[in-house]
Amino acid sequence: MVDKTIELKPDFMIIAGDIFHHARPSNVTLENAITNLRKLRDAGIPVLAVDGSHDSAPNVITGTILNPLDSAGLIHYLPRHEGASWRNESCYVYGIPNFRTPRKTEEELPAFLEQNELKPDPSVFNIFVFHMALDIPALKPPQMEAEARPELFPEGFNYYAGGHIHKPYKFLFKNGLLVYSGCTETVSYEDAETEKGFYHVEVNGKGVPKLHRIKLETPRRFIILNRDYTSLTPTKITETAVQLVKEADETGAVIVPIIRGVLLAEAGRGEIDLAKIRSAAEKALLVHPVLRLRETEVSEEVIRSIFEGGLKDLKTKAFEYFFEIFSERYPREAEKIARLAVDLLGPLVGKQETKVKGVLEEFG
Repeated sequence: MVDKTIELKPDFMIIAGDIFHHARPSNVTLENAITNLRKLRDAGIPVLAVDGSHDSAPNVITGTILNPLDSAGLIHYLPRHEGASWRNESCYVYGIPNFRTPRKTEEELPAFLEQNELKPDPSVFNIFVFHMALDIPALKPPQMEAEARPELFPEGFNYYAGGHIHKPYKFLFKNGLLVYSGCTETVSYEDAETEKGFYHVEVNGKGVPKLHRIKLETPRRFIILNRDYTSLTPTKITETAVQLVKEADETGAVIVPIIRGVLLAEAGRGEIDLAKIRSAAEKALLVHPVLRLRETEVSEEVIRSIFEGGLKDLKTKAFEYFFEIFSERYPREAEKIARLAVDLLGPLVGKQETKVKGVLEEFG
């Protein structure tokens, strides 16, 4: 990405969060980042950045890793600077931090916008940089929670540069253009088939942006082995997965066996020999099994009889459902575990992490 950017010679680069995958990257990762950011600085290309969901500050004391990079002059961490902005003779760029949760975004974004006065200038091209999924049905993946309502975002910008969503998207938005450039690297097997790249944006004299998609080739080849192992014994599952890995073995590849399905009632997931599956390849860079097996299956008839009862409240029905699941595997503790599952439903839905930990500690 850095090499292609230097070839394009843009006036500046925008990174809309998640420069790093972790808030505390390894020293090797940090050194690689410094080396590449220095290349951009030496080429005269300012890097304007906001923090993302992965590299935002884990707490006030630690702060974000973007702060020292900003102090070293390798990036311009927008939320840290006066007015949360940067500008040159043709552009005004404003960036907000990542607030981590929808509730905090709702509470803290208006205050941040008030404390850092917005100054879009109609005589230049105005860019708003953020890292979060907006609550737009056509935009966010179904498994991703929206972190902000579109109404929270200010008017007056020509281009809204978004991070967080891994697929590229372009939409008309608030008399401007909303753009997610997508990910530049594969960080999980779900991204393996997603086209990697970024946008090179050219703005003409009338302030109209033209987007060019710059494709990137990921240095890692992912091989996904997605298979249903329903009704097989743990021994047979292990043998089958090992054979599939051996057949797919390739130099430098990342092999991901996805082991899904429903186990026999008397079997447990712990009986599958993941170590044997991981060591089945000789040439691959990594074998990373993903275990998605359910330990038992409740029949449709039983589920229907539980949830079509009519007068019973949902918690009672949920308890009966969990009790039915756990009875086959843990007959002595089924009632206790089913009650735990019911007690966790509310805090999990409400994202009350402290309460979830408390309930689990009491159970333990």
